Amino acid sequence: MPQQPEAKPPLSPQSAPASGTALAAKLAIELGPLLVFFGANAAAGIYAATAAFMVVTLIALAVAWWRYHKLPVMPLVSGAVVLVFGGLTLYLRDETFIKLKPTIVYLVFAVLLGAGLLLKKPVLELLLGPVFDITDEGWRKLTARWACFFIAMAVVNELVWRNVSTDVWVSFKAFGFLPLTFLFAFAQMPLMQRYSEPADPGTETKRPDKRSGP
Repeated sequence: MPQQPEAKPPLSPQSAPASGTALAAKLAIELGPLLVFFGANAAAGIYAATAAFMVVTLIALAVAWWRYHKLPVMPLVSGAVVLVFGGLTLYLRDETFIKLKPTIVYLVFAVLLGAGLLLKKPVLELLLGPVFDITDEGWRKLTARWACFFIAMAVVNELVWRNVSTDVWVSFKAFGFLPLTFLFAFAQMPLMQRYSEPADPGTETKRPDKRSGP
């Protein structure tokens, strides 16, 4: 008798909520410290906000390690700069250091991406390769765009903190940088689609030929 194909198990109804929970957890880890920084600054000033920012950043990194058993590169670099420049802010009682933190972080990211391009090892491919299937040329162009974006964001931060009040800068840090990053990431979708790798025909599931006999 012909061998019957195995029936595929139905999709679990819990898969969608699980994905939503994972996304909510990721957003909480990344946005939590910024929101605490904004709230603490409104309630008690920049120095209390800096101290709270440092504590919540450490908690967020610990939660990320507990949940994912690894620390993503970007939150890790950002967290290290927060601790160093936040510590200088509190020790010297000079808010300039915490205001410089985004500039330093963005420039570090730009340098890492630029160095990867020079070494012909795009950092974005190392980080996102398992998620997105893009050609080598696509990774190079995407990496160059993100490096330029990070440099632009460093310049924006310098312009903002040097020309507005501390409260306005904190608001922009909490509610300006992230939307700009999301918009830029969304704007890269056409490039990623244009340079996406074609699906491997060998991996496609062959459909049974209804005209053939058993």
